[in-house]
Amino acid sequence: MSSSKARAVRASATLALPTAALGVTFGVLAAPVLGAGPVIVMSAVVWSGAAQFGALTVLTGGGGVALAAGTALLANARFLPMGFAFAPSLSGSPLRRALAGMLVVDASFALAHRGEGRFDAEVVVWSAPLQYAGWVLGTVVGALGASTLADPGSWGLDVLFPVFYLGLLVPELRTAGRQLVVAATAAVVALALVPVTPEGVPVLAAAATALLGLKDAA
Repeated sequence: MSSSKARAVRASATLALPTAALGVTFGVLAAPVLGAGPVIVMSAVVWSGAAQFGALTVLTGGGGVALAAGTALLANARFLPMGFAFAPSLSGSPLRRALAGMLVVDASFALAHRGEGRFDAEVVVWSAPLQYAGWVLGTVVGALGASTLADPGSWGLDVLFPVFYLGLLVPELRTAGRQLVVAATAAVVALALVPVTPEGVPVLAAAATALLGLKDAA
């Protein structure tokens, strides 16, 4: 196994447990709303904590399916600038590049970043399997054990989502420029809209604001 592959597996292993814990939290919270089967399928197909939690927040807050889908879609729109940033580091046939691009998630993207717009494609490919397995298996446990686990907050799982993303963000702050300003602006927009708009609208607006970072990310 090459050094990049070994490094990717080791780094990904450290995130597998928190990823699984996030999956458990999602399964516990979503199963009573959507049912265990649909929740597991959703995690297997969507594989995006931000999008899935965003959609769930809208649904549990009384928002409609269209607003929930829009929230999830905009949450996943972050993969567009991430794909533009990752593309120059890829090689091989269009199919191979497309398959590698499909494995880009927040964790693999952060682990593969080498600074100055450079990414290690092998790290993305070899770190993704553990992240995917952790997310899906965690969801299965949470969805099937929802009645037993009951309240994720009693297990301290409710704080994992922000802590997980903060852990991915902190190393990037050393090289962040305008992207940090865009992220802060999106947070301010969301907080300002929470008291005056329906569930889901603040997330949609924040996600749309974050897309202003597309040019820099590309």
